[in-house]
Amino acid sequence: MRQESIGDLDVAIDRDSFFRRMIRELAGVLQDVVGEDEARGFVAVVGARIGDTFNETYRTLLGGRQLSRPEVAEALVDLKARIGGEFSVESQSDDEIVFVNSRCPFAESVQNRPALCMMTSNVFGRIAAENLGYARVTVDEAFATGHNRCRVRVSLKQDFGERSETGSREYYRTMTPADN
Repeated sequence: MRQESIGDLDVAIDRDSFFRRMIRELAGVLQDVVGEDEARGFVAVVGARIGDTFNETYRTLLGGRQLSRPEVAEALVDLKARIGGEFSVESQSDDEIVFVNSRCPFAESVQNRPALCMMTSNVFGRIAAENLGYARVTVDEAFATGHNRCRVRVSLKQDFGERSETGSREYYRTMTPADN
Protein backbone atom coordinates (compact mmCIF):
# COMPACT_ATOMS: atom_id res chain seq x y z
CA MET A 1 0.00 0.00 0.00
CA ARG A 2 1.45 3.34 -1.12
CA GLN A 3 1.45 6.01 1.53
CA GLU A 4 0.59 9.57 0.38
CA SER A 5 3.09 12.27 1.05
CA ILE A 6 2.08 15.18 3.22
CA GLY A 7 2.27 17.54 0.24
CA ASP A 8 -0.30 15.45 -1.66
CA LEU A 9 -2.96 15.73 1.04
CA ASP A 10 -5.99 17.92 0.35
CA VAL A 11 -5.47 20.33 3.26
CA ALA A 12 -7.96 23.20 3.02
CA ILE A 13 -5.63 26.09 3.78
CA ASP A 14 -4.26 28.95 1.78
CA ARG A 15 -2.75 32.31 2.65
CA ASP A 16 -6.08 34.17 2.82
CA SER A 17 -7.79 31.58 5.00
CA PHE A 18 -4.70 31.39 7.24
CA PHE A 19 -4.61 35.16 7.79
CA ARG A 20 -8.37 35.36 8.32
CA ARG A 21 -8.12 32.60 10.90
CA MET A 22 -5.15 34.29 12.57
CA ILE A 23 -6.98 37.63 12.77
CA ARG A 24 -10.10 35.89 14.10
CA GLU A 25 -8.10 34.19 16.83
CA LEU A 26 -6.25 37.41 17.73
CA ALA A 27 -9.55 39.29 18.00
CA GLY A 28 -11.03 36.45 20.04
CA VAL A 29 -8.10 36.38 22.44
CA LEU A 30 -8.29 40.15 22.85
CA GLN A 31 -12.05 40.01 23.48
CA ASP A 32 -11.61 37.17 26.00
CA VAL A 33 -8.62 38.65 27.84
CA VAL A 34 -9.26 42.39 27.93
CA GLY A 35 -12.96 42.53 27.04
CA GLU A 36 -14.83 43.57 23.93
CA ASP A 37 -14.49 47.33 24.48
CA GLU A 38 -10.72 47.16 24.98
CA ALA A 39 -10.36 44.78 22.03
CA ARG A 40 -12.18 47.35 19.89
CA GLY A 41 -9.63 49.92 21.07
CA PHE A 42 -6.67 47.81 20.00
CA VAL A 43 -8.21 47.05 16.61
CA ALA A 44 -9.06 50.76 16.26
CA VAL A 45 -5.38 51.71 16.55
CA VAL A 46 -4.48 49.27 13.78
CA GLY A 47 -7.41 50.47 11.67
CA ALA A 48 -6.34 54.11 12.07
CA ARG A 49 -2.84 53.31 10.86
CA ILE A 50 -4.16 51.34 7.90
CA GLY A 51 -6.64 54.12 7.11
CA ASP A 52 -3.85 56.70 7.07
CA THR A 53 -1.74 54.50 4.80
CA PHE A 54 -4.53 53.94 2.28
CA ASN A 55 -5.57 57.58 2.41
CA GLU A 56 -2.02 58.59 1.51
CA THR A 57 -1.98 56.02 -1.30
CA TYR A 58 -5.19 57.27 -2.91
CA ARG A 59 -4.20 60.91 -2.49
CA THR A 60 -0.73 60.36 -3.93
CA LEU A 61 -2.17 58.58 -6.95
CA LEU A 62 -4.56 61.51 -7.45
CA GLY A 63 -1.79 64.10 -7.42
CA GLY A 64 -1.56 64.71 -3.67
CA ARG A 65 -4.81 66.62 -3.35
CA GLN A 66 -7.67 66.06 -0.95
CA LEU A 67 -10.46 63.83 -2.19
CA SER A 68 -13.96 65.19 -2.73
CA ARG A 69 -16.96 63.55 -1.04
CA PRO A 70 -17.83 61.45 -4.13
CA GLU A 71 -14.16 60.43 -4.43
CA VAL A 72 -14.03 59.44 -0.74
CA ALA A 73 -17.09 57.24 -1.27
CA GLU A 74 -15.57 55.73 -4.41
CA ALA A 75 -12.19 55.15 -2.71
CA LEU A 76 -13.81 53.36 0.24
CA VAL A 77 -15.82 51.07 -2.03
CA ASP A 78 -12.70 50.43 -4.14
CA LEU A 79 -10.54 49.67 -1.11
CA LYS A 80 -13.04 47.18 0.30
CA ALA A 81 -13.42 45.50 -3.11
CA ARG A 82 -9.65 45.07 -3.37
CA ILE A 83 -9.59 43.17 -0.07
CA GLY A 84 -12.60 40.97 -0.78
CA GLY A 85 -15.55 43.04 0.45
CA GLU A 86 -18.59 43.96 -1.57
CA PHE A 87 -19.49 47.46 -0.38
CA SER A 88 -21.67 49.85 -2.33
CA VAL A 89 -23.03 53.31 -1.67
CA GLU A 90 -26.65 53.14 -0.57
CA SER A 91 -26.96 56.94 -0.48
CA GLN A 92 -24.85 60.04 -0.18
CA SER A 93 -25.40 63.72 0.47
CA ASP A 94 -23.36 66.62 1.79
CA ASP A 95 -24.21 65.40 5.29
CA GLU A 96 -23.74 61.64 5.07
CA ILE A 97 -22.58 58.64 3.06
CA VAL A 98 -24.31 55.32 3.74
CA PHE A 99 -22.63 52.10 2.67
CA VAL A 100 -23.99 48.56 2.55
CA ASN A 101 -21.94 45.42 2.25
CA SER A 102 -22.94 41.94 1.17
CA ARG A 103 -19.56 40.22 1.67
CA CYS A 104 -17.11 40.74 4.52
CA PRO A 105 -13.37 40.72 3.72
CA PHE A 106 -12.92 38.59 6.86
CA ALA A 107 -15.50 36.08 5.53
CA GLU A 108 -16.83 33.70 8.19
CA SER A 109 -13.95 34.64 10.50
CA VAL A 110 -15.81 37.80 11.53
CA GLN A 111 -18.64 35.87 13.23
CA ASN A 112 -18.84 36.85 16.93
CA ARG A 113 -15.84 39.15 16.54
CA PRO A 114 -17.43 42.64 16.59
CA ALA A 115 -14.05 44.15 17.48
CA LEU A 116 -13.04 43.54 13.86
CA CYS A 117 -15.67 46.08 12.76
CA MET A 118 -13.32 48.72 14.14
CA MET A 119 -11.17 48.13 11.07
CA THR A 120 -13.98 49.39 8.84
CA SER A 121 -14.91 52.18 11.22
CA ASN A 122 -11.37 53.50 11.49
CA VAL A 123 -10.43 53.11 7.84
CA PHE A 124 -13.64 54.84 6.75
CA GLY A 125 -13.38 57.46 9.49
CA ARG A 126 -9.74 58.34 8.91
CA ILE A 127 -10.07 58.63 5.13
CA ALA A 128 -13.29 60.67 5.33
CA ALA A 129 -12.02 63.00 8.07
CA GLU A 130 -8.62 63.63 6.51
CA ASN A 131 -10.25 64.64 3.24
CA LEU A 132 -13.51 66.21 4.38
CA GLY A 133 -12.61 67.53 7.84
CA TYR A 134 -14.84 65.38 10.05
CA ALA A 135 -16.55 61.99 10.15
CA ARG A 136 -18.71 60.11 12.62
CA VAL A 137 -18.96 56.43 11.72
CA THR A 138 -21.78 54.22 12.92
CA VAL A 139 -21.97 50.52 12.10
CA ASP A 140 -25.73 49.98 12.09
CA GLU A 141 -25.60 46.33 10.99
CA ALA A 142 -22.72 43.88 10.80
CA PHE A 143 -22.04 40.27 9.90
CA ALA A 144 -20.04 40.11 13.14
CA THR A 145 -23.19 40.68 15.17
CA GLY A 146 -25.41 38.27 13.26
CA HIS A 147 -26.86 40.48 10.53
CA ASN A 148 -27.01 39.31 6.91
CA ARG A 149 -25.13 42.41 5.74
CA CYS A 150 -23.19 45.39 6.99
CA ARG A 151 -24.60 48.90 6.94
CA VAL A 152 -22.21 51.72 7.77
CA ARG A 153 -23.14 55.40 8.07
CA VAL A 154 -20.47 58.06 7.74
CA SER A 155 -21.86 61.38 8.98
CA LEU A 156 -19.88 64.31 7.60
CA LYS A 157 -21.36 67.17 9.64
CA GLN A 158 -20.75 67.55 13.32
CA ASP A 159 -24.02 68.23 15.11
CA PHE A 160 -23.18 70.03 18.34
CA GLY A 161 -26.81 70.01 19.48
CA GLU A 162 -27.10 66.24 19.26
CA ARG A 163 -25.29 63.73 21.44
CA SER A 164 -23.21 61.17 19.58
CA GLU A 165 -25.05 57.95 18.90
CA THR A 166 -24.20 54.88 20.91
CA GLY A 167 -21.63 52.86 19.03
CA SER A 168 -20.50 55.70 16.79
CA ARG A 169 -16.96 57.03 16.67
CA GLU A 170 -15.84 60.50 15.67
CA TYR A 171 -12.80 61.29 13.54
CA TYR A 172 -11.17 64.65 12.88
CA ARG A 173 -8.68 65.88 10.33
CA THR A 174 -5.17 65.68 11.80
CA MET A 175 -3.38 67.32 8.87
CA THR A 176 -4.00 70.84 7.72
CA PRO A 177 -4.54 71.39 3.99
CA ALA A 178 -1.04 72.97 3.90
CA ASP A 179 0.43 69.62 5.04
CA ASN A 180 -0.73 67.96 1.84
